Amino acid sequence: MKSAFQSRRAVAGEQNGFAGSRAVFRALGAIGLVLVCLAGTRPLAAQVASSGDAGGYTLSAGATASGYQVQYGEQKLLGVTALVDVDTRRRIGLEAEGRWLLFHQNNDVHVTEWEAGPRYHFTHGKFQFYGKGMIGIGQFNFPYNYAKGTYLLIAPGGGVDYRLTRRMTLRLADVEYQFWPQFTYGSMTSAGVSVGLRYNIF
Repeated sequence: MKSAFQSRRAVAGEQNGFAGSRAVFRALGAIGLVLVCLAGTRPLAAQVASSGDAGGYTLSAGATASGYQVQYGEQKLLGVTALVDVDTRRRIGLEAEGRWLLFHQNNDVHVTEWEAGPRYHFTHGKFQFYGKGMIGIGQFNFPYNYAKGTYLLIAPGGGVDYRLTRRMTLRLADVEYQFWPQFTYGSMTSAGVSVGLRYNIF
C-alpha cells in the first residue's frame, strides 16, 4: 500500500507536469499553425519555382527502434518511435515524434513521450545531416505501478540519414539528450539513440 507521503509526491508531480503540459500544448498549437501555413504555400511555390531549391516542402514518415538510459534508477529502456518530418527545400523543417519505451523494464518502470519541434538539415551526396530542438510531454510510470506522472520534456538532438532510394531513407542514427525539469524528485535527464527507416511520401 502507498504511504500518504508517496501519494502526495506523486500527485504534486502530476500537477507540476500538467501545468507544464499546458504550455507545451500551446507551443504545439503554434507548430501546427506553421504546418498549415506550409501546406498553403506549397501550391503557390509550385507555380513560381524555377528550380528544385526555390520552394515547396517534402513530407516523410518513419519508424525506429530506440534505446534510452533514464537517470531515475539508471533505467535502460528499449522501445519504438514513430516520426513525421516536414522539410522545406531551404533546409528548415519540423519533426514530430511519439516514443514508447516499454521493453527491458525493471519493476514496471516505462516511459511514453510525445515531442515536436524545428529541425535544420543539409545534404551531402546521399547523406543528410540534421539538428533539432524538441519540446513535448513525457509520461513516466513509477516502480510497481504505484503512480504515473506527466511532465514537460525538452530534447535537443540530431542525426544522420542515408538515402537508399528516391522514396526510402535509412536513419543511421538519431540522438537526443532530454531534460525533465519538472520531474517529481527533481530535474532529471535521459539520453538515447534510435535507428530505423523513413519513407518520403511526397
